[in-house]
Amino acid sequence: MAKLTHVSADGAVQMVDVTEKPVTQRQAEAAGEIRMLPETLALVREGGMRKGNVLEAARLAGIMAAKRTAELIPLCHSLALTGVEVTFELEDARILVRSRVKVPDRTGVEMEALTAVSVALLTIYDMCKAADRGMVLGGIRVMRKEGGQSGIYVAPEEGGD
Repeated sequence: MAKLTHVSADGAVQMVDVTEKPVTQRQAEAAGEIRMLPETLALVREGGMRKGNVLEAARLAGIMAAKRTAELIPLCHSLALTGVEVTFELEDARILVRSRVKVPDRTGVEMEALTAVSVALLTIYDMCKAADRGMVLGGIRVMRKEGGQSGIYVAPEEGGD
């Protein structure tokens, strides 16, 4: 079994020391979805939600969340992100949210990408809940990561191993 890097030999929680790791260009992509009634999705498409533009609010929330990940996840390193993208794919009864986060640093940005997706999904729920309380969020996952010693990871459903 692999050693848990955030747990010391005596079982104490610790922040991983990355001081000696080289700075490399890092990138991570994450995705997740929210399922909703087709009528709710139609309101999102048409800009019919009373709270405003759902997707632009969710995009901004996702970007802001990625930048504040270290404040939300206890042992996450603070990173000076150089790029955050949040995009949406609208289908019959769901919105797929994707994020891409970039940074030149000593540690990866998977947590930032996952946080961007999660908060964007929560924002969509918040803005649409008056129309549809039965929405379901799920499938939040890392799709791809690049950089560092472990190289490139691609999620199995996207052609990885």
